Amino acid sequence: MLDDVQKHSVHTLVFRSLKRTHDMFVSSQRATPILDETSEKLKLRIKAKDIYGPYVDIVDDNKALQRNKEPKINDDLNLENDDESTALVPVEDESSTATSNVILALPQKKAVSLPKPKWHPPWKLFRVISGHLGWVRCVAVEPGNEWFATGSADRVIKIWELASGKLKVSLTGHVSSVRGLAVSRRQPYLFSCGEDRQVKCWDLEYNKVIRHYHGHLSAVYSLTLHPALDILITAGRDSTARVWDMRTRANVHTLSGHTNTVASVISQVVDPQVITGSHDCTIRLWDLAAGKSMTTLTHHKKSVRSVVFHPNLYMFGSASPDAIKQWTCPEGKFVQNLFGHNAIINCLAINSDGVLMSGADNGTLHCWDWRTGYNFQRLQAPVQPGSMDSESGIFAMTFDQSGSRLITAEADKTIKIYKEDLSATEETHPVIWKPDLLHSTRKY
Repeated sequence: MLDDVQKHSVHTLVFRSLKRTHDMFVSSQRATPILDETSEKLKLRIKAKDIYGPYVDIVDDNKALQRNKEPKINDDLNLENDDESTALVPVEDESSTATSNVILALPQKKAVSLPKPKWHPPWKLFRVISGHLGWVRCVAVEPGNEWFATGSADRVIKIWELASGKLKVSLTGHVSSVRGLAVSRRQPYLFSCGEDRQVKCWDLEYNKVIRHYHGHLSAVYSLTLHPALDILITAGRDSTARVWDMRTRANVHTLSGHTNTVASVISQVVDPQVITGSHDCTIRLWDLAAGKSMTTLTHHKKSVRSVVFHPNLYMFGSASPDAIKQWTCPEGKFVQNLFGHNAIINCLAINSDGVLMSGADNGTLHCWDWRTGYNFQRLQAPVQPGSMDSESGIFAMTFDQSGSRLITAEADKTIKIYKEDLSATEETHPVIWKPDLLHSTRKY
């Protein structure tokens, strides 16, 4: 028996053992994407409308104008008077009045009135915090607003004091880049996920891992905690979002339907309780009780990397390189586009004052008025000395609990904190409002 084992190298034996283990468990864990024919048809119809819509409207308007003209002309030609001398004059007069009637019958378009945006003070860089040895990929603020946590490609989670920016604790345990963090409101728990396929629950009283949630087949990119239930939702590169019972670690639902990486997941108390954004260019609204998709939004033409709820309104926003879009709940009705941030947008954040922030791969930070979509400020994040210019990407951002400070996680291994410039006034930084009717009236 010993001779038979020695015929193969250790590498071959390890590979065979891994293959047997994989074959044993893959059938029960694999979540094959379910192709929704209705969603695909709707997506194609919307894209066709976006490309050919203006021309279709012109043709329809011309046809309607022609239909309005034809009855008048026919009435003029079907004169029952046989006397040509008496029929010539009325025909000429009636044709002129018929033309004027057609013009008056056309609906007159009302002038589009766009509301002027609310004035917001400009934002400025307040503090730069260094300490990580890799790209900072995620950030989360605790409910008490005393500290915040960051996760990095150096596989370490660091907890910082919000007021002073000093390091409090470093948590090690992940074996690959940390991609998502969430702090519980009801327990002293911190949840983390990463590219090592691991989802961990940290007890912050002992700074130790107390639970693992196993099930994802690839990197886990995002996670969120349900505001009212002890439920954890994670999403990642295996095209699924998974719903976990926080205490028992049971995989309650596997939300399958996306056909590519699920980059962002968020949750709220009311329906839709879970919303996901994916690299397959779609956003899905989920029925949490049934574990099924309620609505699929196919308006975006490029990958959706971030979705975020408005803290006060029953709305949410989504970010893609083609545009930032606003939606209303619960149906996911489209509201408006926010054009101008021409980059790969990685993250969004909204505060209670209606300030929307978007951060991109090239280090640009745009500030928007949520109600009107007015871009009132554009910032370029400065690169830390010693870093390359290409390391200026913004990977994640969040407002603190007061909404007065913005914390960004960046590619130059730093955390940057922005705050409002309290010395600015409406006179020093006026609102330059020049609405673009093309963008304001465009639907998709």
